Amino acid sequence: MELREFFSEDAVKLDLQGTTKDDVLKELIALLGLDEKNEAMLFKMLKRRENLGSTGIGRGIAIPHCRSLVVNKLRVAFGRKRDGVDFKAIDEKPVFFFFLIVAPPLEVSNQYLPVLGKIAQFSKETDVPERLLSITQPGEFMKLLVEKGV
Repeated sequence: MELREFFSEDAVKLDLQGTTKDDVLKELIALLGLDEKNEAMLFKMLKRRENLGSTGIGRGIAIPHCRSLVVNKLRVAFGRKRDGVDFKAIDEKPVFFFFLIVAPPLEVSNQYLPVLGKIAQFSKETDVPERLLSITQPGEFMKLLVEKGV
């Protein structure tokens, strides 16, 4: 299993406009192409998850994630906010890079936790934050995933 199998260029946004945690979550959800009702439901689920503890893992990276009936297979999206957003990350620093993961409650392929783990592993590589800042096209994001072998 490789991360790049789950990402598509149309679910990568390199210029998030939101200035709050809620704004960013809504922008990331919009990348999944759901209808308005399902977007609202997914937003509630992600907010509930964030209330348990921030998914901001430090080093400018957050991995908001949840299980929800609004998707019928694992879905992921990536967003970047150059100015950063206060996401209540564990290191109390702004978050610039957001990896959204949404999976159905019963997922036969059981890829939710492995994908979460791969993103966390990818994020820990020393040059990743700098490289994520320098990309200019969604295709470059995809190439970085390939290059890192995740």
